[in-house]
Amino acid sequence: MFVQVIEGRTSDPDGLRRQFENWVAELEPGARGYLGTTAGVASDGRVLALARFESEEAARANSERPEQGAWWAETEKLFEGPAQFTESSDVETFLGGGSDDAGFVQVMKLSGVDRERVKQMDKQFEPHASKVRPDLIGGLRVWTGPDRSIDVNYFTSEEEARAGERREPPPELAAGFAEFESMMSQAEFIDLSDPYLYSA
Repeated sequence: MFVQVIEGRTSDPDGLRRQFENWVAELEPGARGYLGTTAGVASDGRVLALARFESEEAARANSERPEQGAWWAETEKLFEGPAQFTESSDVETFLGGGSDDAGFVQVMKLSGVDRERVKQMDKQFEPHASKVRPDLIGGLRVWTGPDRSIDVNYFTSEEEARAGERREPPPELAAGFAEFESMMSQAEFIDLSDPYLYSA
């Protein structure tokens, strides 16, 4: 999988959503290798969008389409200042990956993390996820450097996600949860309460 990440700010979330819906209706049919998009605008106007493709070649081919260029020329007018682009083919999924059924998406931008330790903690948590955090229905981790990642977590709803955050973990997982929270203490959170979710 190859992921393109777009970040920025907007004061027109409705207009931005229309642009994404227009892309799905008009441009997706010609986007070979396109897998899906997760996007949204946080309450403070921050924008985050992740477009997933089967390969880097497919993503490049899409970017080179004239209609894609025309679409982006209109879309970037909705951003306040320049948009930031990040790309990666170093992508991991957990709990089956993302889900278009999510009612809430939380993004965590991480730096300075121990990748191997994160992998170990994921492995320990996944068998218990359905009982401990039934609100968490999937996720993606996009590595953007040796110790940097963008984690995208998909939840049934924001209300259930907040309740899950407050719930005490079972004793056998308490130490792992504490370590994970410590590791996440420097994370930048972007909460998408009204996510745009599209799959090919």
